[in-house]
Amino acid sequence: MAAVVGSHDLRTPVVIALQTLAVAACYYASGRLGLLRELVVEGAVVTPIWPPTGVSVACLLLLGLRCWPGIALGAFLIILSLTSPTPSALAVLAGNTAAPVVGYLLLRRAGFRTDLARLRDGLALVFLGAFAAMLISSTTGAGILIATGKIEWSGFWAVWLAWWVGDAMGVLIVTPVLLLLSRVRLPLSLARWKEATGLAVIACCLVPLAAQSPVSLLFLVYPLLIWAALRFQLAGSLLCALFASVLTTVAATDRVGPFERLSRVEVMMKLQAFNGAMALTALILSAVITEQIYTRRSVERACQELVEVLEHLTAGEVADGRASAEDGGHGRRQEE
Repeated sequence: MAAVVGSHDLRTPVVIALQTLAVAACYYASGRLGLLRELVVEGAVVTPIWPPTGVSVACLLLLGLRCWPGIALGAFLIILSLTSPTPSALAVLAGNTAAPVVGYLLLRRAGFRTDLARLRDGLALVFLGAFAAMLISSTTGAGILIATGKIEWSGFWAVWLAWWVGDAMGVLIVTPVLLLLSRVRLPLSLARWKEATGLAVIACCLVPLAAQSPVSLLFLVYPLLIWAALRFQLAGSLLCALFASVLTTVAATDRVGPFERLSRVEVMMKLQAFNGAMALTALILSAVITEQIYTRRSVERACQELVEVLEHLTAGEVADGRASAEDGGHGRRQEE
């Protein structure tokens, strides 16, 4: 018994260490992807979508609070790839680590469920995990840029807003997809695969057209989101939103299509408004549809159970009636 307990105790630190390294690797890889597309706002370089925030919140929800060192390590590696670890850089690291941790604690306190099957879960992820928690990282980052003289006071709010929206978009777009992938179950039926393939083909044709066309056609993405949400719930709408967000961000940073003749601030505002509206639509619409489906199934199960109870009661009454009739007939024969 002692050998078994000792082996279990040794295995636990190893598992935690491996999880920490895996979280750090995922944070670093997603950060490098996010840095591929940048926007300059008031002299500061920001990312329209910062995927590491979404990765961090998803890892915390799936693995628990013990994975926060992996987030800090991943953020530190990103800083090392960009600059030297100065006190100001370490302050940014602290803000980038604290924001997802606070988001996780707020979601836990609100009773958040990772299946996103309820409307309240979608709203909690939007307003607590994304909008509220990411105020920490954006305020810390913009404040450090002011304190180090890298931006002027006049540009504080523009940089703060761009930083906050980029971090929030990472949570809104990346976190639900990772939570979904952790629960995916295959295979789907053949009919579902056919419809999913058709939706994917149409999205691959329509979304690049909407993102690259000089005429503003981004509204064409919303019928796809509605179709995906109605037929595939979270899986369809979130993947469609992620695909559209990536292609639109590429078009915005390349200043092509509907972003060609816009200023840098206008590009940021239009891109973030589109990404935010699309992510909110996909997340909340899917949550509402999923909640309605679960409610209908619960009602159907309750009705089925009620029918079975009524059938059982009816069968019992018939049996009791037959027994009473037989007893009555037996009594009359005895009297005769």
